[in-house]
Amino acid sequence: MERHNPNYVGGDINSGAGTLRQTFFRPTSQWNPYRTAVSGVYLCSASTPPGGGVHGMLRRGAAHAVLADLGLA
Repeated sequence: MERHNPNYVGGDINSGAGTLRQTFFRPTSQWNPYRTAVSGVYLCSASTPPGGGVHGMLRRGAAHAVLADLGLA
């Protein structure tokens, strides 16, 4: 799988270590991991907290970031 997707280093399909630090600070160390430097672009992947094993929570976190930016939350 790593040959087809370089993010799967060593077969890691969650795109990051399952450490406590990575749980809260992936993909970057910032207050809201769902926002990017590009306005209107948000992350919603296994690389964002709480990680790929917690289905639905990634989308929920990104959706809350969008609603907060729109002043709806």
